[in-house]
Amino acid sequence: MANTATLPAEKREGTGKGVARKLRAAGRVPAVLYGRELDPVHLSLDVKEAEQLFYSISVDNTIVELKVEGERKPYETLIREIQVHPLRQTLTHVDFLRIQAGVTVDVNVPIHLIGIPEGVKNSGGVLEQVIHDLAVRCIPSKIPQSIDIDVTHLEINKSIHIYDIEFGEGVEVTIEQKRTICSVAIPKVIEEPEEEEEELLEGEEVEGEVAEDGAPAAEGADESGDSKGGEG
Repeated sequence: MANTATLPAEKREGTGKGVARKLRAAGRVPAVLYGRELDPVHLSLDVKEAEQLFYSISVDNTIVELKVEGERKPYETLIREIQVHPLRQTLTHVDFLRIQAGVTVDVNVPIHLIGIPEGVKNSGGVLEQVIHDLAVRCIPSKIPQSIDIDVTHLEINKSIHIYDIEFGEGVEVTIEQKRTICSVAIPKVIEEPEEEEEELLEGEEVEGEVAEDGAPAAEGADESGDSKGGEG
């Protein structure tokens, strides 16, 4: 059974940057409702109510009932896009898709891994989750709240793929079913620098000191001695 939530909305007159700027100054955010056999409906939302709701739900698969002021019945919708300001991270626009009973929709459903795998508990493996949400198609009443996967049996170097999961009747996965959802991997070992490298560097420094104190000085002394000897 799908998650549901309620959000009040008001119809707005006009579109464009000027209207949107005035709405935001008044603590509201512009929104649009669209769908099959429905002309776009321009709305506005209370920004605080909208942000509070969006932070508390799974926005990809929660049915939001929009209670539009002046309308007798709420619109059943899915959130299709949320736009935020790149710096302030505040809402700037929201798109809603009107849904209808019996008509399939595409949604992303979060995946929850349940339990501690055998390969982690007994073999020191690491659980790696590759896919965190799954694209499915179904009618609104069949939208899963989440896809819960028991991973306690998973041993090291073993994986769970999409085709390993049983979904409810009427729920169709819309991506490649061979894809891996999660696996238990052998932990990577980070090798520390070998001591030989340090010893080699120390040896180079010593060799440089010998050359500086020994060979060049001796060459200079020989040249000086030869010159003086020639004069004598």
